[in-house]
Amino acid sequence: MAWQKGKQRYRNEYSATEFNNYLKTFEGDLPDEEAKYLLYKFLRANIAFTTELFLGVKLFPFQAMAIKGMMVSDYSMFVFSRGMSKTFSTAIYVLLECLLNPNANIGVIAGSFRQSKQIFQKMEDILCKPEAKLVKECGVKITKGTDQWTLRIGNSRAIALPLANGERLRGFRFNRIVLDEFLTIPEKIFNEVIIPFLGVVENPIEREELHKLESRLIDKGELKEKERYVWPNNKLIILSSPSFKFEYMFKLYKKYEGLILGEFDQNKNDDDDDEQAADDAYRLIMQLSYDCAPTRLYDQNLLKQAKETMSEMQFKREFGAQFVDESDGYFRLSKMASCTIADGEFPAVEVVGNPSDDYILAFDPNWAGNTSADHFAMHVFKVLRDEQKVCLVHSYALAGVSLKDHMKYFLYLIESFNIVGICGDYNGGVQFINSCNESQLFKTAKVDIGVIEVDLEKPDQWHNDVLQFKNQYNQKARKYCILRKPTVNWIRSGNEMLQAAIDHKRILFASRAVDDHFDQQRKKNLPIDEIKWDNKITASSKGAKMIDLIDQQKSNIELTKSECANIEVTTNPQGSQSFNLPQNIRRQKGPNRARKDSYSALILGNWFAKVYFDSLHIKPEKKPTSTFIPFTI
Repeated sequence: MAWQKGKQRYRNEYSATEFNNYLKTFEGDLPDEEAKYLLYKFLRANIAFTTELFLGVKLFPFQAMAIKGMMVSDYSMFVFSRGMSKTFSTAIYVLLECLLNPNANIGVIAGSFRQSKQIFQKMEDILCKPEAKLVKECGVKITKGTDQWTLRIGNSRAIALPLANGERLRGFRFNRIVLDEFLTIPEKIFNEVIIPFLGVVENPIEREELHKLESRLIDKGELKEKERYVWPNNKLIILSSPSFKFEYMFKLYKKYEGLILGEFDQNKNDDDDDEQAADDAYRLIMQLSYDCAPTRLYDQNLLKQAKETMSEMQFKREFGAQFVDESDGYFRLSKMASCTIADGEFPAVEVVGNPSDDYILAFDPNWAGNTSADHFAMHVFKVLRDEQKVCLVHSYALAGVSLKDHMKYFLYLIESFNIVGICGDYNGGVQFINSCNESQLFKTAKVDIGVIEVDLEKPDQWHNDVLQFKNQYNQKARKYCILRKPTVNWIRSGNEMLQAAIDHKRILFASRAVDDHFDQQRKKNLPIDEIKWDNKITASSKGAKMIDLIDQQKSNIELTKSECANIEVTTNPQGSQSFNLPQNIRRQKGPNRARKDSYSALILGNWFAKVYFDSLHIKPEKKPTSTFIPFTI
């Protein structure tokens, strides 16, 4: 952890030591106005004291430093280890900023609305405590709408918004922007929607009038140039765990670092240099690994388990707060990133499909009622028939709910997308499909899934097997399901097939829903009150639930790619290959442990796509005809 001024102008007005020493020079009574002004500056400079006074919260030194950094800097980036109270510290900052700065206008934005609301929920927790009596006397009010949560303290406000509706964001003007979980925010939206917020300053007329007045005073010799009033810049606060070095965040990190140290060329014509326009801007990077925190902040047993079970690269990133190079895994994240549709382009995530499009549904079942169990994973792929590709547009991964809950979600997908084929893992899949067909839920909906019995195992019989599949296939009667037995040969070929599909971009990952597409998906009709997609659904209204469900899709797609990246290949003495999580990762316990169920569903969906595309073009082999006419002599 380090805080370097670098080549930047030193902002002594924020120094607690210098101001407190200055305060000691005063003697006797002060006029009310001067006393109020000095008290304000004292509270601004001494963050730990102010937090305890108004909020009743005692801060660790690193927390006070982080909050002070948010208040001091114009552009700041906080790269925190897991468990470093990032959300808590940000909640304190937002409360103090609204309290100490009249007319503060703060936007709290994250990749999902749920993430941005977490900061507000943390603020509520702080305000509910009796120790926060003093701040509550300042008239604190939190209002919760379907797609907007607002905190008001006097004339200041903080607003949490869903990022997905980029067009709606354009209608706001903030002078402070908090970007939580920056890795989940698309580069395109960051540059085209968020950065323009910072280009509009507060009080432009007042600034111009004051500048003219100061210029006249300077001409008369009554004011020095260096004595001009320094207006505060707009603020951008970025919070995140570290990323891989090939991702956009690392590029921005290195730029900030170069600007702080005076090693970055501001005259360089970069497309994303807009936030660097002000030469006097103060920038800050704070990087906090687990060993910067007090020992009592961490569960030491959890930390020990993480060291023993995580890969070295994963531990460096998750707990060491370090940017890392990509591993040489079987499925590479950089290649999967190249298969991911840019935000604002199509296909994008969907909660209800286009009736004129075709979709494939794949699932890897598990219905253990334990949140630490394997996920029940389901994927929906849009069929891009002309391109002979598929795109993952909807994803579900959940543990700890009942079999009926999984069945409800499965039925919702069947009824909401024009499904042309289903593929599931045979182990558990037979029981699941039978349970669905026999349930009152499916009978009421008049849905009966037919299973196609076909081998599709041996390469030399592939043509005949696909032809057999085509002959049994009947979409109208919903006889379009294959339950794939995970044999050793199939597992190998399925993984090789997925790797090739990623290499040649035959499988794509949908962009997040933004702008008009986001609004269209929000208005779709689906049984939102009947289905579960998370163990902790906090939204109460239908509109809020729809936003959370849409946000969840992109999160689950990213989870799928992460699971693929964790897969390693081992070969036994007999030459058989195994595709699994590393041994140390498999030892993880608890609800947040690494899994591979979404990866397995991806394998199944990609494999079925080949079967489906081949079936569209396959023709029966022509039997040779004889021109010889037999005769007797």
